[in-house]
Order: sequence, then structure tokens, then C-alpha cells
Amino acid sequence: MRRFGHGLVLGKFYPPHAGHHHLVRTAQDRCERLTVLVCAASVESVPLADRVAWMREAHPDADVVGAVDDIPVDLHDPAVWEAHMVIFRAAVGRPVNAVFTSEEYGTELARRFGAEEVCVDPARTLFPVSGTAVRADPAACWDFLGPAVRARLARRVVVLGAESTGTTTLSRDLAARLRARGGVWAATGWVEEYGRRYSEEKLAAARAADPGATWTDVSFTSEEFPLIARRQDEAEERAARQGSPVLICDTDSFATGIWHERYMGGRNAEVERIAALTHRDLYLLTEDADVPFEDDGLRDGPHLRPWMTRRFREELEATGRRFLSLRGDRRERLATAVAAVDALLAEGWRFADPLPENR
Repeated sequence: MRRFGHGLVLGKFYPPHAGHHHLVRTAQDRCERLTVLVCAASVESVPLADRVAWMREAHPDADVVGAVDDIPVDLHDPAVWEAHMVIFRAAVGRPVNAVFTSEEYGTELARRFGAEEVCVDPARTLFPVSGTAVRADPAACWDFLGPAVRARLARRVVVLGAESTGTTTLSRDLAARLRARGGVWAATGWVEEYGRRYSEEKLAAARAADPGATWTDVSFTSEEFPLIARRQDEAEERAARQGSPVLICDTDSFATGIWHERYMGGRNAEVERIAALTHRDLYLLTEDADVPFEDDGLRDGPHLRPWMTRRFREELEATGRRFLSLRGDRRERLATAVAAVDALLAEGWRFADPLPENR
């Protein structure tokens, strides 16, 4: 099989999927060097930088470059073709020996680069998926998406609330209910509360020094909370890359800010900055009413629960986060939560339409 010095794969990768990755891998196997050119229009809702980063992660040995191309596609207009080629040549920056493509425009693209066309699975028999199909229904195409794209598209649902208000129970129940649906939903992830584990370790350290130590002997410093927030977000990101189109989280870094306020008496700017880096789609606030307080050795008492519930609600409202308060017993709360998640998923994923194409 003939090998080439410099190959090119060009596409929108809006978003990248298994068919794209197969095309790139095929080209890499036949080229000494491969350039992957990601072209994005300004009207599209996934930034060019993100698509470039996703392709670089998936294909670290390829030279992945990006270009903004705001020219509508018209395969029948030579002037339009040449306008695109000005962008393509500037982005690639060197002669091309082979153009690898699954698209009908591959022949003309290769001719204009003075290169050989290599057509790869044009009927999409190996990976029956397209960017259009992914944008229309990501959940139906989930098995064709890589970890980075899954992490971006997963609907993130956070259960949060004061201590002993059933957040862990509800989040576990909700994830289990979704997994029971089977199919792509069987991989629904659940992210545990890192702050809980951190607190257990602090109590264990206190008891190592003094076997009679209790939770009242444990103290925190403000500097510990950004660490907790980062570790929480890291666990969330790992789970989002591996799971289904929805991820259930038992608290998040936004909630860590409220806990800092609870223990330290004020806000923490670094925790606020960390919390702002990740988008969550829905918060489920477990109200303290209807849930009896249980002391598990890491809790201060029921008197703080109404204050915590109020502060969560106030900050959710102040920051414009989408949330729903949950009341009732375990069964009622779960039913309400499931309905809220289903309503979120029914809204679908909103991708801006790409520029029109005349093929």
C-alpha cells in the first residue's frame, strides 16, 4: 500500500465522532506526517479551540490545526472554492501529497491541493454516524463519541443540601433508576462527595493522635476548601468522560462554597473561581423538612440545617442556576427528581446550525 509524505484530513468535527477518528487513524497509517485541519464557522456553537483540543487529545501524533471559515459551501462555484482554499492553504502551510476524506468533495479538494485523493469508507459502513446525526440526537449516537465530547455533552445533575437531608441517598437512587433503563443509560455515572471522604480522613487523623477525639475536635482552614473543590471537579470530569448522557453528582464545587461559609464564616474567592469553570445543567436541593436528622459522627446537629438550606437556595437563585427543591419522603423525592431529569433530557441539545451548503 502506497505511503505518502504529508497527508491532510479536513473537516468541521462538529463534534468529532468515531467516523472522524477512523478517518484520521487510517490517514496516519499511510503518511509520514498528517495534518488535521479543523474548520469552524463563527455561527457554530462549539468553539474552534474546543474542537482542536478534542482532536489533539484523540490523535496526539497528528498535527492538528484550526481555522475559522465563514464562507458558505457551494461545491458548484469555483470562486467560492478558491475562497475556501485560501483559508485551507494558509492553515496547512505546506504542500500536501494526499487528501483523505469520506466526502463527495474529496476529489476536487485533492485536485486543488495538487494531491492524490484517498477515499475512506464513504458509505459509513464501519461507523454509521455523522456530525449531523450527533447534533440532532447525541444520546442516540453516544457510543460513537469519545471521552472529551461525552464530558462536554453529558447533562450534569447535582444533588445538594444541608447535612442529613438525604443528598447521598437521593443521588444514588437517581443514578440507579437511570441505569435500570438499560442501553446507553446503563453507564450513568454517580460522583461521590469528596468532602465527605476528606472529613473522614481528618477525623481518622485526629483519632490517631487522640483515640478519644470526636468531630468537634476537627477544625478546617480556608485553604483546604479549594483543594476539596478541585478534587470534586476532577472526579466529576472523570465520570462525565466515561458515563451516559446524564451524570448524577452528590454535591459539587459550587456547594463547597456554601460549606466554606458554614465552617469559616465567609466566602472563598478561589472556590468561587473553581466553581465557575464547570457548567451544571440542573441542581436538586434536598430540603431539610421531612428528613429526620441522623448523627453519623461527622455532623454538628439539626439546628444548622434550616440555615444551610436557605443559603443554598439563596446562592442558587443569586447565581441564576437552574434548580428544583425536593420535599416529601424518599419515594416522593425520587419520583420528582426522575421527572425533572427526564424534562431536562427532553429539551435535547441545542447546536447552532452550520453555514448552508450547496452540494
